[in-house]
Amino acid sequence: MKQLLIALGLVACGAPAKPVAPAPPAKQFKMRTYTFVLLKRGPAWTLDETPESKKIFEGHMANIRAMGKAGKLVLAGPFDAPADDKTAYAGLFVLDVKSDDEARALLANDPAVQAGRFVPELRPWYGPAGITYDGAGQVTP
Repeated sequence: MKQLLIALGLVACGAPAKPVAPAPPAKQFKMRTYTFVLLKRGPAWTLDETPESKKIFEGHMANIRAMGKAGKLVLAGPFDAPADDKTAYAGLFVLDVKSDDEARALLANDPAVQAGRFVPELRPWYGPAGITYDGAGQVTP
């Protein structure tokens, strides 16, 4: 209680307040180009769960983690597509790469693309600079 009274007394007497740090400068909003990848169900698409399809899916998820860890993956996720639509869009990636060739090289490592379960379509996408993928080691099926 004594300390509280002393503190109140110092404030009342005009004791110097602790200096307040200046506010950081406002961050300037910037845009930049990314590679937007639509993953379409390919000719080998099937809903059947087999040991092979499970292995391909595990490899697909491992490739997603690898792209995230390498700083190349900005966003990723599946679409809710009708189960019976064999040509539906299945998901997307947003990649931070310098060229379509670099994007294609990353996608070539994906077992689901290699097996023809997914066919990637690449598009340039102009979006906010600095967006990141935080799930590099946390992606779960």
